[in-house]
Parts: sequence; structure tokens; C-alpha cells
Amino acid sequence: MLAAPPEAVFFDLDGTLADTAPDLAGATNRLLIEEGREPLPLEKLRPHVSHGATGMLRTAFSIEPGTEAHAHYSKRFLAHYEQVLCVATRLFDGMEDVLLKLEACGIKWGVVTNKRQRYTLPLIAALELDKRASCIVSGDSAPLPKPAPDTLLLACSLSGVTPSRCVYVGDDLRDVQAAKAAGMPVVAAAYGYLGDTLPIQHWGADAIIETPIQLLQTLALGVIDSPS
Repeated sequence: MLAAPPEAVFFDLDGTLADTAPDLAGATNRLLIEEGREPLPLEKLRPHVSHGATGMLRTAFSIEPGTEAHAHYSKRFLAHYEQVLCVATRLFDGMEDVLLKLEACGIKWGVVTNKRQRYTLPLIAALELDKRASCIVSGDSAPLPKPAPDTLLLACSLSGVTPSRCVYVGDDLRDVQAAKAAGMPVVAAAYGYLGDTLPIQHWGADAIIETPIQLLQTLALGVIDSPS
């Protein structure tokens, strides 16, 4: 992808850096129970997590954005989610090793998500990553969220790096579209939620990884160093 190691690697949050599905599904099911409905299994909700409240409400209640019902249920859903931001959320297996390797190589890393700052910042802090990331950019940090390039370009500005010398990693078609618009190489995370109907092989990513650890091989950074 690059002739030399990147200046920075930016990660989408939900479905790429961390598995947030259990807490988002938990908030959804609390809302379903309030409405006298049966909760849904995580497996049914998980593929739609990358689309946030819209994905959860569409799956659980068949509600589309732009309606009065969506505004009503979205407010209640987000209130539930704010209470359980990081109860069961964890970094994906191997991701901590990836971050440590990037840091050991002197490569900056950051977070670029469409999740709002109100939820992003406390979640990243709860994961104890806020002091390590070169930037934490949310969907409302810039004029337009992904698939527009605004948030990725802001991440580059905050980190002092050049878009073409960075890599973005995401699990949604919008992630690839945003990176391409920003002039940034992009890796698609096949281990993520993949809620799009278009197969990941057709997103146009520069590479596809099945596990976080494969990112190191894709970036030609080798493997995790063995303890001495």
C-alpha cells in the first residue's frame, strides 16, 4: 500500500477498534422491553451497529430517519446508551498489540468515528486510550461526517501528518468512501460489523484484513515482537 511505514494509522471506532455491539444492543433491548416487546439476540443487531442509532432503530422497530417516531425513539435509545457506554465494550482481540506495535515503531494512531463527541470521548477514556491517541475525531467534530472526507482531513491536521502518508481502517463502505475522498489509503476490516449490502470485496479498499493483527503485515510492520 505504501512504499514506507505510514506516518499515522486512523481507526474507525465501532466495529474496527472496539466491539461496541454488546452495549449498543443492550440499550436497544432496554428500549424494546420498555415498549413491551421481546429483546432481540445480539446476532441480529450486531450487523447494524456501524449505523448507530439509525441502524438499531431500523432493525428493532422498522423506523426510518427523518420521521417523528425516529426522533422520539432515538432520544430514548441514546439516553439508555449513555448509561452503558463501556460496560461490555472491549477492544477487538489483538488490537491492543497492534496499538503497542504502532507506538513502538513511532507511528501515530488516532480514532475517526461518526459517533458524536458526547459518546466518543467518555468511551475512549473508559478504554484508557484517550492519552495515547494522537487525535479523537467524532462525527460532529467537522462540518460533515463520513462518507465526506472532513473528519479524516481534520485528523491529519490535528496529528500533523499528510493524508497520502496515512492509512484509515474501517468496517463500513462509508469508511472507504471517506478515505478515498481524503486521498488516504484504506484497509477494510472484515472482522467488523459489515452492515452494508454490498460485499466488502467490492468496496474498493486497498486491502482487506480478517483480524487486527493482519494490519501489521499489511503495513509491512512485521509481527508482534516476542518477549525477551
